Amino acid sequence: MMSVANIIKSSGIAFGTSGARGLVVDFTAEVCAAFALAFIEVMRERFCFSRLAIAIDNRPSSPEMALACIAAAKAAGLETDYYGVLPTPALAVTSMADGVPAIMVTGSHIPFDRNGLKFYRPDGEITKIDELAILSAQSELVELALNGLPQASTRAADTYMARYLDIFPSDLLAGKRIGIYEHSSSGRDLYGDLFTQLGAEVISLGRSDSFVPIDTEAVGLADIEQAQDWQREFELDALFSTDGDGDRPLLSDETGTYLRGDILCLLAAQYLSIDALAVPVSCNSAIEACGAFKYVARTQIGSPYVIAEFTLLQSQFGHIAGFEANGGFLLGSDIEVNGAALSALPTRDAVLPVLAVLAMAGGEPISDLVKQLPEIYTASDRIQNFPREQSLAIIKRGLAEPKALLVSLGLGEFDATSVDTTDGLRMTLSNGEVVHLRPSGNAPELRCYAEASSSVRAMQLVVQSLGALNQA
Repeated sequence: MMSVANIIKSSGIAFGTSGARGLVVDFTAEVCAAFALAFIEVMRERFCFSRLAIAIDNRPSSPEMALACIAAAKAAGLETDYYGVLPTPALAVTSMADGVPAIMVTGSHIPFDRNGLKFYRPDGEITKIDELAILSAQSELVELALNGLPQASTRAADTYMARYLDIFPSDLLAGKRIGIYEHSSSGRDLYGDLFTQLGAEVISLGRSDSFVPIDTEAVGLADIEQAQDWQREFELDALFSTDGDGDRPLLSDETGTYLRGDILCLLAAQYLSIDALAVPVSCNSAIEACGAFKYVARTQIGSPYVIAEFTLLQSQFGHIAGFEANGGFLLGSDIEVNGAALSALPTRDAVLPVLAVLAMAGGEPISDLVKQLPEIYTASDRIQNFPREQSLAIIKRGLAEPKALLVSLGLGEFDATSVDTTDGLRMTLSNGEVVHLRPSGNAPELRCYAEASSSVRAMQLVVQSLGALNQA
């Protein structure tokens, strides 16, 4: 029989910044089973367990992938807790409480012709070291019995709901009209109930039978315009949505304007009285400029890097957290909220930062909270189907000759006063603006992040830079 390591290697599927991602056609039953068996082998080296938790998103390919993972777990002598369609953080918080490993079948925000697998240890997300161990696992593929998916349990969804109903009062959102853009989000069947139980009048919007690849870090113009149309039509106080697997939020203010993910999380961290933060280098500099935190550590982009920084922060600070520019909030320590205990959840979560900001706003407009922050604005977008090799060549050229790269971007009137290579190429220009280029870790995309003194200028920098690179 063939080793799982060789099966994985020949599949062409690789780990990115958030799990193993690839084309659906490459995630055959054999490949999914190989990943599951390799993961189980690595987990058994450090943990004792007899069960494996599994959940899926709403992608059409996810059920068959889960079926293969369940068959592999059974062949490895494990029982499975199958939770069906579920937000990733709901799976994580439940499996961690149970002390069992978990697999989430999801491609998050990437297009429906792709999918992925996220892996959770009994104590949280796998590490980069775990990823390497999975890729070199020695197990051999066994014969699979693909007998159909079991009945999905609602226990993880109930646990996730209780996590927030226990710390916020039942009248938290009383008098507020909250729109929920459901699309194909894996949490769409529980968000309305949650917000209703917290007192809101909920308007369900935009439910889709086909998969919608919402990227909270690069929201499309059509979605921006749709939010503003819904706000006007339904007189919403806020509009809430998430990406495909429910770990990255979208929240609009009362004007239908979406908050940037890092601004949303910055406000949430203030409300939660966080002492120290770990955030990727792409996040808004307002995090430091606002002066609300004792320490801010900057990392590479991706939750594993944020989580790795928690170990250092835990030795020096009491309340720690992290977040990404996409809005995913990671709670790195146990804290108290409204007199109730909230356990750490060191993986991206979409619900906590949204409820924290709504609680912080109280009866005032959300936009008033944003106005109190330093006037530093960010924007980002991406070129899709852009070969990674081409992206890396651009980064290499920029490192060697930053001025020449700026000229090619139409920014030749500026110099690069500093260059940060923590993740990609982040150039601070002589006028204080920032242009940051980075190949995506999840898909063949080139991302551009920009920072300026106005949102219009930040987006102009992104559009101009990506336009120049796309034509080169």
